Amino acid sequence: MSLLFSPYQLGRLTLPNRIVIAPMCQYSAEDGNASDWHVMHFGRMALSGAGLFIIEATAVEPVGRISPRDIGLWSDANEAALGRALQAARAYARMPIGIQLAHAGRKASTAAPWEGGRTLTPQQGGWQVVAPSPLPFDPQDAAPQALDEAGIERVVAAFAQAARRAERLGLDLIELHAAHGYLLHEFLSPLSNQRSDAYGGALENRMRLLLRVFDAVRAAVAPDFPVGVRISATDWVEGGWDVAQSIELARRLHARGSAYVHVSSAGLAPQQQIPVGPGYQVALAQQVRAATGAPTIAVGLITEAQQAETILASGQADLIGIARGILYDPHWPWHAAAALGARVQAPPQYWRAQPHGVKDLFLK
Repeated sequence: MSLLFSPYQLGRLTLPNRIVIAPMCQYSAEDGNASDWHVMHFGRMALSGAGLFIIEATAVEPVGRISPRDIGLWSDANEAALGRALQAARAYARMPIGIQLAHAGRKASTAAPWEGGRTLTPQQGGWQVVAPSPLPFDPQDAAPQALDEAGIERVVAAFAQAARRAERLGLDLIELHAAHGYLLHEFLSPLSNQRSDAYGGALENRMRLLLRVFDAVRAAVAPDFPVGVRISATDWVEGGWDVAQSIELARRLHARGSAYVHVSSAGLAPQQQIPVGPGYQVALAQQVRAATGAPTIAVGLITEAQQAETILASGQADLIGIARGILYDPHWPWHAAAALGARVQAPPQYWRAQPHGVKDLFLK
């Protein structure tokens, strides 16, 4: 029996298989409101046959958006618009749907990638960005505003409020975005956090904001509601955030009831040197899992069904994250099930698509 297509339990949530659609920004919202594009995108992902779909990085406050077109969950209007997109997907799909709550920190206020991804000034529709310290991501950019105590309290409260909205919408899971150089990761890494107060310096202090946010979100939702965290396990920069620190963080999160750790890497500093190749981040997930016992999602150039199966069978991870690959092939789980002799959920309108020579591919 295929491990990739075996069920997995995350708190009260039972996943039908271990394929997770990782969060992928769509840059298609208006004032944080999900648009018709999201209705189409959610529907496509929800009918893919994966075990879980996690909605893209969703800003908890306007200054936390990566771009002016980011989706958000800070207002009643955001909540209503997201609810409309979710309602359309749920009408035809049973897939569990989660959401990634995020704050972009010093990497906020940029144009969409297909518009060049440049930093936007206030005159260009951008805004003053915030960070742990007044250190820009790109030395050519204006310095971010270092968060003061009131700003930190505002951010913690914004995550908790967004979590309450997510649970009210009937979402099945929350993931906190502490990776890829965004605000929570910025506080973790000594490259971006040069504070001298209780939130900077020693590892204990640099972890403080993320742990406070996790505790606030955990307290804002039901006790058995799954809350996980995505981390960059390493900055791939000498003297930056690394695997040893990630392991200690994962221990703390696991003890607090984190449902899983979604192990990615990089994104914090332009000097990063990433050894990109097939499954290049899997070893990071394996190290976190082995040292802490925390369930892990492995992600990063996992493109083949047998590759994913081997990662699970060898104990390197508990779940497999698929991101850009499922944008390219929205039926990747179907093809993986066919290759591994497994079965997958699909809508009855598509049952006749089963390839010749493949039997009982679709669960009915």
